[in-house]
Amino acid sequence: MKQNFAVIILGGTGQVGGAAVEELLATSECREVVMVTRKPIAPRSRVRNVVLDTGAADFAERTAALARGVDAGIAQFCLLSAAGSTARSRFRYVRVMGMKEDAVRNVGFARLAIFRPGIIVGNAHTPAWVGWLGSLVPGSFGNIDQRILGRSIAAEIALHSREAGEVTRENAAMKKLAAQFNRVP
Repeated sequence: MKQNFAVIILGGTGQVGGAAVEELLATSECREVVMVTRKPIAPRSRVRNVVLDTGAADFAERTAALARGVDAGIAQFCLLSAAGSTARSRFRYVRVMGMKEDAVRNVGFARLAIFRPGIIVGNAHTPAWVGWLGSLVPGSFGNIDQRILGRSIAAEIALHSREAGEVTRENAAMKKLAAQFNRVP
């Protein structure tokens, strides 16, 4: 595992982001989680809250400055997307996610990990019947639990941050990565 790393997370108050934050905080090698939020959050050990208006014109500039101050810049970027994402899709959601992937890809991070889950279960946004239906769907469009997704994101950060290039992880790869992750609190 990479020793003594820091993480900046946008979206850490959401359910998947929150699961990733919990996994990171359970890892002794993670010295700090910097959570960029729109509103203040309750204080926590090893968490620094930075409140920024994500719609402000200087949001990107302020986030980049924060990254430089946290860990001499961002070496790795993990992006939560969706199964089947492509900017060429006729379906709006899939197209927007694909466009988001392309925009992040064009930044040129040394390491880019794109997470493309299918149906995310275990959260308030997925009705029980959709989760049941998703259990019948094999492959990348089927179910993945939000805790496993969060754990796989934390594992990617802790285990693969020194690697270069781009990797896309779908359900099976995320489950495998999460199972390999041995947290040492």
